[in-house]
Amino acid sequence: MPLTERDADIISQSIERVAELAGDPTPLVYEKLFAQQPEMKPLFVLDLDGNARGHMLSEALNCVLDMLGPKSYAPVLIQCELTNHQGLGVPPRVFATFFDVVAETFREILDDEWSAETEAAWQTLLKDLHEVIASHAEKYGMELA
Repeated sequence: MPLTERDADIISQSIERVAELAGDPTPLVYEKLFAQQPEMKPLFVLDLDGNARGHMLSEALNCVLDMLGPKSYAPVLIQCELTNHQGLGVPPRVFATFFDVVAETFREILDDEWSAETEAAWQTLLKDLHEVIASHAEKYGMELA
């Protein structure tokens, strides 16, 4: 089932609400990522001020917002970043889970405000993102497992 305009509105509103409640959610997103994928933490040893992590989350959210609408650059960005991250030692399977970590973190931040409708909208988006990632991984001979 493709994303609807209502799904896009719900996701956009949830992102805005996360910003209102948590300010910059970057530390929370990466805390969860490193808990789930501890092998990724050493890759950020030089990111002493968190700017690289903040930039990466910002790019991921821009990708999400593009997926909600025109999809004018998100698929190409995903293709490029999947390749770049593999070159940095980030396996495609870890790259593929980053958007899931963002959604999980946002769910925790929003707590009771995260409704069944919000969950359904994000799950539809995540499915679309995983399909784009899987398509590019397959195209370039990368394994997601």
